[in-house]
Amino acid sequence: MKKYLPALVAGFAAGVMHVVPLAKSLTCCLIVPLAAFFAIVLDSKANKITSDFELKRGATLGLLTGLFAAFFGSFFDILVTFITHHNDIITTINELPKVIDSVPVSEELKDEIFKIMTNIATSIEKKGFSEIYAMSIFFNNIVVNTIFGLIGGLVGTKIFNTKNS
Repeated sequence: MKKYLPALVAGFAAGVMHVVPLAKSLTCCLIVPLAAFFAIVLDSKANKITSDFELKRGATLGLLTGLFAAFFGSFFDILVTFITHHNDIITTINELPKVIDSVPVSEELKDEIFKIMTNIATSIEKKGFSEIYAMSIFFNNIVVNTIFGLIGGLVGTKIFNTKNS
């Protein structure tokens, strides 16, 4: 467990940033890679690494940081939505017809998309929870955060190694 602690700490920090209003827009492409780099720095300090950091270890830390950020970010997003009965879908539901009209798909599909999104918004407003919303947030965060965490781990390892050389 100790060897995964830097990724857990950095992933938790990135996961918390998922629910901070201005920071959540930067979570995928800036905060998660920076968290992966932070995990590398934490790991190097914990293990007293003064020479080059292994690329494989950096990639693993980045991947795990992305996974932890996805789990914590999804949890906090769903928790805040459950408590407040409000999220970005509720805020933007009135703009949805304009967006759907600009998508080049059949009218039946547009109606179905609007119906699903409206059901999600209604469920969140009434119960504070939507199964479809929870699953989509979770799977989206898993895919996006692991990719950007891996990239952050690889790039962070290279940056760390050039600073240590």
